[in-house]
Amino acid sequence: MKKVGIVGANGYTGSELVRVLAFHPNVTLSFLYSRSNSGTKISDLYPDLAAVCEQVLTDRPQDVDILFLCLPHKESQNWLSQNPVKDETLVIDLGNDFRLDGSFGNRNFIYGLPEINKKNLAGARSIANPGCFATAIQLALLPLAEEGLLDEVYTTGITGSTGAGQSLQATTHFTWRNDNISAYKTLTHQHVEEVLKQLVSFNHKAVSLNFVPWRGDFARGIFTSSTVKTELVLSDIIQLYQDFYEEEPFVKVSENAIDLKQVVNTNRCVIHIEKSGNVAVIHSAIDNLLKGASGQAVQNMNIAMGWEENLGLKLKPIAF
Repeated sequence: MKKVGIVGANGYTGSELVRVLAFHPNVTLSFLYSRSNSGTKISDLYPDLAAVCEQVLTDRPQDVDILFLCLPHKESQNWLSQNPVKDETLVIDLGNDFRLDGSFGNRNFIYGLPEINKKNLAGARSIANPGCFATAIQLALLPLAEEGLLDEVYTTGITGSTGAGQSLQATTHFTWRNDNISAYKTLTHQHVEEVLKQLVSFNHKAVSLNFVPWRGDFARGIFTSSTVKTELVLSDIIQLYQDFYEEEPFVKVSENAIDLKQVVNTNRCVIHIEKSGNVAVIHSAIDNLLKGASGQAVQNMNIAMGWEENLGLKLKPIAF
């Protein structure tokens, strides 16, 4: 059994890690770190964890085999600077500190999108978990990028309220969010640079990504639609995607229409492709807290440790 620590266990992604790892056969939760809620039981913050995990949150980290950083963006570097971690400890950062520049001290963080980086993730000791929108968009476009078929891409994506984190904001209150949608960070979302870095390396030429994210009136999930021009016929595009993801346990290419309920509460991504004339639209759906964050972090842990990739992640979607 490997000892695990979760820094920022009081947040959405941290508590989601607790839910998943509490049933993982190869790990034990050693400490749950929180400065703001130290001394409080995790199940008092999240009653659904009663009888699942009754650990008390602490502000004193311990030596562990695997460390998950579930901190607000730009805080992981500060935490690591103030809390030295053994070189042999596997560190998985769920923030965006190391996605574009993975260098930190003697650590070199590997970009943790398993579908494109599995060989480098095996045996890794520092992993930068991708962003949630970045995961959904990349999985929708990578097969085309590998063939050098991307030029200009127009993507819309809608996300649930948990994507904004736990801190209260005007746009996360029920009275505002319920029965309401809105666009935000139009063409300027922080995940665009992350997506382009990966797509360009596959596409071997410049890619233009015009991304409009939306706030949805639901708690969790991401649904994106990416529009591209291509002369490939639909059947060839579908075959291209099925071949690309043939060995990937968490990506399903569907010839039928998809929806969010197929992926919520799972580490899966489902993809559906439509085409009219020379315009194709690639739809993708993930759970922003699982495949977009904590589930993918566990998937990366499994790969790095040499375990079965889907260990602890055989989750069923909530259909109704």
